[in-house]
Amino acid sequence: MGLLQDHVVLVSGGTQGVGLAIARAAAAEGARLVLTGRRVEVGERAAAELRSAGVDCRFVACDVADVDACRAAVEETVRLHGRIDGLVNAAGFTERGTLLEETPEQFDRHVAINLRGPFFLMQAAVADMVGRGEPGAVVNVITMSAHGGQPYLAAYAATKAALVGLTKNAAHAHRFDRVRINGINIGWTDSEGEDAIQRRFHDAGDDWREEAGRRLPAGRLASPEDVTGLAVLLLSPASGVVTGSVVDWDQTVPGASD
Repeated sequence: MGLLQDHVVLVSGGTQGVGLAIARAAAAEGARLVLTGRRVEVGERAAAELRSAGVDCRFVACDVADVDACRAAVEETVRLHGRIDGLVNAAGFTERGTLLEETPEQFDRHVAINLRGPFFLMQAAVADMVGRGEPGAVVNVITMSAHGGQPYLAAYAATKAALVGLTKNAAHAHRFDRVRINGINIGWTDSEGEDAIQRRFHDAGDDWREEAGRRLPAGRLASPEDVTGLAVLLLSPASGVVTGSVVDWDQTVPGASD
């Protein structure tokens, strides 16, 4: 359909999982892409895969915990393409820790990756959009845990809840600049990162996905591809005037009970 034809989109955390799935979907709608991530080999492989399919795609190494690296990633996007039209903040850190167990070092890393990094990526991207006087869009990949979350995700839930607030604040601040900023609270999703987390922290075996699926309404975990349609829609002009929305995207309904 070409919803993002010739749009320049930077996907933070776009080298695997949900970020890469969104990048692929954006590419299918005509976007030109810049992917960021910490692991150069993984990032270059993802970018090469997309280029082999005819997509204009570059990889820029970026640890979102590093503010200078975040700014540099946006600067490189603008250098390559002359502008940035869309930003997806998909990078995240989900180290386990309860209120009583979390260390200051863990807490600071949650803040750095889940909140500070997206803040300064948005700052740089929106500055380019506003400076050119052109519309743009930001999609923040958040989490259902922003509603409260599990006890072992204390700092993660806190930082993601803060990202919800930032999404709404920035959307309000730049509504007359025609920069639309929205978020997606994704639920439990099967990805490379989630597999590693389940095995590391929850002693999960090879059948953990099937076991989890048996407890879910759809009979399976969500896949990264499930969320791509909504992400692309929010990035594109097809979502119209919507801004400041944070969509709960899950098999469960917050606040509901049987």
